[in-house]
Amino acid sequence: MSKPVIVYSTEGCVDCSYVKQLLKEEGIAFEVRDVFASEEYQKEVEKFGFMGVPVTVIGDQAVKGFTPELKELIYNAKN
Repeated sequence: MSKPVIVYSTEGCVDCSYVKQLLKEEGIAFEVRDVFASEEYQKEVEKFGFMGVPVTVIGDQAVKGFTPELKELIYNAKN
């Protein structure tokens, strides 16, 4: 996968943990950005139109939550 994968999350977020685990199981390298650690990261999430986490970004596409749309995003990015 050539597109960068970013997971915006917070410490202790259960859905964030699920997203990161799924990416690990799929063998996808990703960067974690803690929105509580950086106001800039929070602003990045807001630019995608979201107010909460987890938000997974692959290339220019973003999905919020641990949802079927996330699996579709990962599938499309891998193929």
